[in-house]
Amino acid sequence: MLAMRFKQVIVIRTDLKMSKGKIAVQVAHASVSAAEDSRTRFPNWWRNWLLQGQKKVAVKVKSKDDLIRIFNEAKRNDLPASLIADRGLTELKPGTITCVGIGPAPERLIDKITGSMPLL
Repeated sequence: MLAMRFKQVIVIRTDLKMSKGKIAVQVAHASVSAAEDSRTRFPNWWRNWLLQGQKKVAVKVKSKDDLIRIFNEAKRNDLPASLIADRGLTELKPGTITCVGIGPAPERLIDKITGSMPLL
């Protein structure tokens, strides 16, 4: 039997036309925030993810509505998830929702939600 694999997925909006640097920072916010949610609620998932190399995958959606739908689906499935809203200090208006971090969690659970989404 194969050991359970863990990963984190970051879902990024492409309609905002963020710079590469802005995307990198928003992804970092989502990764840390979702990891903290996992560490608090699912410490075994978080620990195993760390031990397995902290696998992360970045995927994209075309709109805020798509992003909110993915976030809500993750929450309905009781997965650690964090919705990121920008503070508006550089490229975006304050409160602009940019991305969602999901996991770390078992790959099979995250893949039910994001497995068919296109890579960033």
